[in-house]
Amino acid sequence: MLLVEDDHVVRGAMLRSLADRGHAVHAVGTALDALRRVAAETPDLVVLDLGLPDLDGSDALRMLRGITDVPIIIATARDDEQSVVRLLRAGADDYMVKPFTGAHLDARITTVLRRAGRASRSVQPAVHVVGGLRVDVGERSAHLDGEPLALTRKEFDLLAYLAARPGRVVSRRELLEEVWRQPSVGEDQTIDVHLYWLRRKMGESAAKPRYLRTVRGVGFRLVAPD
Repeated sequence: MLLVEDDHVVRGAMLRSLADRGHAVHAVGTALDALRRVAAETPDLVVLDLGLPDLDGSDALRMLRGITDVPIIIATARDDEQSVVRLLRAGADDYMVKPFTGAHLDARITTVLRRAGRASRSVQPAVHVVGGLRVDVGERSAHLDGEPLALTRKEFDLLAYLAARPGRVVSRRELLEEVWRQPSVGEDQTIDVHLYWLRRKMGESAAKPRYLRTVRGVGFRLVAPD
């Protein structure tokens, strides 16, 4: 695991707490050091502070997402909705608002790692074709009418899950349990954010859907256009 935290007092306390709970942790204090470390040896998970001295953590998150798919938990003092939405769009798997306890962080880490492991085991390499949409799970690629879709990791996971069940209504609860693996307060917003950007990238909207249909009060389904 990699801890990215510039405050040496906080970093030391987090290192001790995580080590006491059985985690093997390496720590760095800058975004550039984090990028070098991740590129050299892929960690199981990254805990990323946003208040870094060389790069804003949001920029660091986007750069990390460019080179790795490992789970990333954001540690931040920013709790406004706009910041949360931006982090989710940039590829964060979870976020925690400071201050938090070592036990809380350990629980989040365990859950995110379990979620990532279960997702990797449950998704079998397959190609799903719905109308002009082609989703290749093995290659983690998606094309619409022959054109590639530039999706974040979670956008792809969401699309692949729906594409594997064409025409079936999938509830919010099912998406939370099977795609996010962490039913909790606030995750509904996560679904809405990812669906919004997924629709935009597919050239549609909730008001004018083509593939992604909302079944009000129930969930969502993916269908071929009429």
